[in-house]
Amino acid sequence: MGLISALGLGPREHIAIVGGGGKTSLCFALAEELLRAGRRVITTTTTKVWQIEANRAPCRVFCPSGSASYEDLKEGLRIDGHVFVSQGLLDSGKVEGITRTMADSFFKDLQVDYLVIEADGAAGRPVKAPAEHEPVIPSSATMVIAVIGLEAMGRPLDPEIVFRPGLFREISGLDNGEDITPAALARVFQSPNGLFKGAPDSARRIAFLNKLDLLASEEKGRTLARLLLRDPYAPVERVVMGSIEKRVFRNL
Repeated sequence: MGLISALGLGPREHIAIVGGGGKTSLCFALAEELLRAGRRVITTTTTKVWQIEANRAPCRVFCPSGSASYEDLKEGLRIDGHVFVSQGLLDSGKVEGITRTMADSFFKDLQVDYLVIEADGAAGRPVKAPAEHEPVIPSSATMVIAVIGLEAMGRPLDPEIVFRPGLFREISGLDNGEDITPAALARVFQSPNGLFKGAPDSARRIAFLNKLDLLASEEKGRTLARLLLRDPYAPVERVVMGSIEKRVFRNL
């Protein structure tokens, strides 16, 4: 099963990807599959990503906030079909993300089939809890995908595994050093202050359980999926479990 099918994508989507455990990989794997299917795709971020990651797109365009014209972006879409857009290159070696307003404008005004945005950061950790200022999700997003790395399952809560462990403790109910369980992860997906925080009410919510190949027992992943799908107060439309690296996906 490919990502288009596993995620249940419609013919035109504005997708915000949040969480940890492979957001950037998912962003580009999805863009590559869409491009092969003949779709026009913009990838971008509303935070910051390393330039080397942005360079995975066949075309990169700098579009500072307030730009009067999107001509370079339109030309890149016409020629290459997939463009990564940012506001500019930072001294750190990262590229500066676009604003919510710019993302809404791209999706409304440009001839693009899919806009895929990395909407927060996790410093390479498999799981996280969002800070007050994040995630940065545009109002026109039609789908929000929250990602975790399943290798965190059964590992102790500490900063090597969890980004912003203090906030994660508050939401999950775990203490430092306690093992991360399916129930604790479910609370991080379901809480109003959890991974889907700031998602538009109309946006479909997808839980993406990545790195199944690093999980000793698939049953723990299935337990988490069942907890997410049976909660009527924090609706997750579907759960996708698999491995972006191995290109193996299934929806549950």
